[in-house]
Amino acid sequence: MKHQSRRVRKFLPKLLLIVVGLLLGAGIAEIALRVVGYTYPEFYELDQTRGYGLRPGAAGLYRKEGRSYVRINSDGLRDQEHPLTKPANTLRIALLGDSYAEGLPVPPEQTFWWLMKDKLAECDAGSGKAIEIINFGVSGYGTAQELLTLRDKVWRYSPDVVMLTVTTNNDVLDNSRALKKVDEIPYFINRDNQLTLDNSFQSSRTFLWRQSRINRFGRWLRDHSRVVQVVIEGHHALKNVSASWRARWSQPEPQAAPSTSPHQEPNDSLSEAELGTDNLIYREPQTTVWTDAWQVTESLITEMRNEVQARGAKFLLVTLSNGPQVLPDRNVREQLQKRLGVTDLFYPDNRIRTLSERENISLITLAPELQQFAEHNQVYLHGFDKNIGNGHWNVVGNRVAGELIAKKICEGALLK
Repeated sequence: MKHQSRRVRKFLPKLLLIVVGLLLGAGIAEIALRVVGYTYPEFYELDQTRGYGLRPGAAGLYRKEGRSYVRINSDGLRDQEHPLTKPANTLRIALLGDSYAEGLPVPPEQTFWWLMKDKLAECDAGSGKAIEIINFGVSGYGTAQELLTLRDKVWRYSPDVVMLTVTTNNDVLDNSRALKKVDEIPYFINRDNQLTLDNSFQSSRTFLWRQSRINRFGRWLRDHSRVVQVVIEGHHALKNVSASWRARWSQPEPQAAPSTSPHQEPNDSLSEAELGTDNLIYREPQTTVWTDAWQVTESLITEMRNEVQARGAKFLLVTLSNGPQVLPDRNVREQLQKRLGVTDLFYPDNRIRTLSERENISLITLAPELQQFAEHNQVYLHGFDKNIGNGHWNVVGNRVAGELIAKKICEGALLK
């Protein structure tokens, strides 16, 4: 015992020295990071209705993809401040969507909705009224959370038009608990041909844990410590690199056409797991889970249209594009089509067009024309730097999309 006690007494000063050294190093690093202006804030917070939302007043650099300085307004929107009362002689458009609408990778003035507003003003789409667009987009949202956003936040602003943007590669699976595999958000389910809200996330263990004192202290520490922010950014960077590698492996090289016999379809030997969940959006649903996900999504879109019209506003549905759909190299797209066993990559866009025709919903479909633009100009509309071709719209993608949406609106009678 005496020998063990002596060892402890010798070890404690060393341990104390290590701890002091770590604290001193962390303090120096903290000061250095603040001097160089480093910041990596958390832009999101818990929300009892939608699971999470943007944090009012959050501001800082966004570097996960692209680079921009982000400021969240006082109402939790990635936008400038807007009064609840609509200004006189103003046509107000409420934009609902996910990360494409949120647009963190680019400065706000380079987002498609900002550019779209300027183009609409040029063609006098508001018939002499000022055009105002309010951005309610939040990363990761599916149509379910967007419908709840409409009910919880949008109507306070009395919009004239509600524009729902659909990111087809993930919005459908985001509406399915079985596909998204996240329990901390609300979902809708079809029960007896009626949409029923499932907000059981509010009592889930993870959601309750995130509201605990320990978790709130962790968020406070992240807000106030640049060193902690560096650690978190490093973790996210590793995840992004891993995701980038998976995305590259999922896209075949142009010269690497799959070898098949005359009687074998290219995708015969590929399971759903091998194709990847995101890629299944390009195929007709082959499982009950995917069939349900599509049916819920279509019901949510229709329900949103009904609620918008009941309020005396107009509803516009816009389907965006996915990276693989608009790759400038036709050979690469065709290889992916063969791998998936499809004739084109526009199944989700065409299915939503069928819905819009059946339900008389105003629709703008972007992907086919964006594909033509990308191929004609040999330019990537998605991705940044080493991840070009994957991910969200880059500056060019936002610009072309914004101009195209404005052109379609100006040509139609939606806002007149």
